[in-house]
Amino acid sequence: MRGYNCFFVIGDQIIAVSYKKLFKLMIDNDMKRKDLIKKTGLSYATIAKLENDDNVQMEVLEKICKEFKCQFNDIAEIIFD
Repeated sequence: MRGYNCFFVIGDQIIAVSYKKLFKLMIDNDMKRKDLIKKTGLSYATIAKLENDDNVQMEVLEKICKEFKCQFNDIAEIIFD
């Protein structure tokens, strides 16, 4: 899928993941990258992966969801081709 770096093939379907919702949530909560890093213990490199819609471990998404007290679909969008 063009424009997405994190994607999966399930059967004959290609599924991409976008983290744009996370960065909108950060803006809505007046949170900067450095704040997210400090509160979650994630590295700058991991935040950069999210910014580029790259693949990250589920543990990363879990830490972010705990910080925002939200669900996966509040920080990520699954896109079907």
